Amino acid sequence: MTPTLPRVARAFAAAILLAATLVLAGPPAAAVQKSASCEVETTARVVAVGDVHGAYDKFQAILREAGVIDNRRRWIGGKTILVQTGDVLDRGPDSREALDLLRKLEPEAERAGGKVYALLGNHEVMRMLNQREYISAGEFEEFKSFDAEGLRESAWEIVVKQAAEQTRKLGKEFDERAFRKLFLQDNPLGAIEMQIAFAPTGDYGKWLRERDAMVKINGIVFLHGGISPSVAPLGCAAINAQVRAELKLPGPPPEQEKALTTGPDGPLWYRGLVDGNAAIGQAEIDAILKQLDARAIVVGHTQPPDFKMRATFDGKVIQIDTGMLGGTFFPGGMPSALEIAGGTFTAIYEGRREVLVPSGR
Repeated sequence: MTPTLPRVARAFAAAILLAATLVLAGPPAAAVQKSASCEVETTARVVAVGDVHGAYDKFQAILREAGVIDNRRRWIGGKTILVQTGDVLDRGPDSREALDLLRKLEPEAERAGGKVYALLGNHEVMRMLNQREYISAGEFEEFKSFDAEGLRESAWEIVVKQAAEQTRKLGKEFDERAFRKLFLQDNPLGAIEMQIAFAPTGDYGKWLRERDAMVKINGIVFLHGGISPSVAPLGCAAINAQVRAELKLPGPPPEQEKALTTGPDGPLWYRGLVDGNAAIGQAEIDAILKQLDARAIVVGHTQPPDFKMRATFDGKVIQIDTGMLGGTFFPGGMPSALEIAGGTFTAIYEGRREVLVPSGR
């Protein structure tokens, strides 16, 4: 076998394994359409939480600190609107539990007159596209079923047959033993169940494909990464619609660098509002806000150097990803929540609060 064959076989395997898991998961369900969340007006308190990355215990702790849930993880926020700006998944071991908590709180908040907006982050999209480079061992473990080995073998039988056929069409020798080693390396126990769960027909995949990329509440835009000057003219509703359309595709969108779900200027990836990008100044921020018919933008995705919430551009951009997971990924990171009430923007940390933007500014 030539040295390039493992890479060739691996590329085939990725595509074939997706097809295999869809077969195992069953036929696709009918698409669910949700209305855009771009003109929300409310007198209720708004609480926003940034990137969780599997830090389930810290996520619970900050929701309790913000008065959104009690010690039994039940909604006590009344008419509060909770916005989570994406990246619940990857890196930390308990992302499934964090996602389950958001899903549980949605109907509880509705019954109390409140609302939960769970927005998409780039890591949710990566999971739906089966891009695994940031998935932790603990996350695979959370999805491992009682018959994980049998399910993996069923997927293997589909993958190996088609990979061998495709490789031989290239005039290469197929080394099944080497390919088996790669397959097991790329698919720890629980990986097949996870891929099924996040496929279009899967429990989590179906739910995530119904989420918005952004929401606008009282003229304040919430989203994961940021709004670039090239994307802002689309407006909130069109951005949500295009993201949802791209996620209906069977794989990564064509021209990934230009797609909203995968491109660097898309709303899930863009960092230009908060990373000191010289191309973005007050005039550009004002233009973006005018195109969105908004007065401020709240983003996650990029941590400030001191892992504290930060308001820039005269309070028009609020950065709320404070590296909740902490540890080796975000040394010095801490859980936080942004509260917007009575026109005041307040950063909530465990045991303390700091006003970011006073009322009337």
